Amino acid sequence: MPIIYRSIQPLEYAFLKEMLYEALFVPPGKAKFSKAILEEPAIKKYVANWHQQKEDIAIVAVVENNLIGAIWGRKFRATNKGYGYVDDNTPEISMAVKAAFRNKGIGTALLAHIASVYRRMGIQQISLSVDQLNPAKALYERNGYEIYKVEATAFTMLKHLKTPS
Repeated sequence: MPIIYRSIQPLEYAFLKEMLYEALFVPPGKAKFSKAILEEPAIKKYVANWHQQKEDIAIVAVVENNLIGAIWGRKFRATNKGYGYVDDNTPEISMAVKAAFRNKGIGTALLAHIASVYRRMGIQQISLSVDQLNPAKALYERNGYEIYKVEATAFTMLKHLKTPS
């Protein structure tokens, strides 16, 4: 079953909220968050009013017309920082893949796709936040992300994007 990677369509923006919930790391042995967490301002801002900025980029992974994963990024401001905030010029990305499709290279492909889009836009770097216990940290490191800073139990990671030659 081939996987298609493409830009999200306006009718699919609600899928970002679903994937945002999936992206919230729950340490082993802890209870999942209530879905009400998606309405908290610190979380909601990752998908609210999607596609209002030109740097709001979202790519979905699709199998047989079913959305199975997404990666998205947007710029935050110093006055409204995201968890992986670096500066006003660095988009922060988030990503999730439905559980049944994990560990199949989809996350790696999504990371490559969003880096390529931002690179073509002239963006110099992208960031993300990952819990120190989250196994996804190894995926990010394999894909060129480096620890930029440590805050509480999370790492802010940064990937420098080289412009095409």
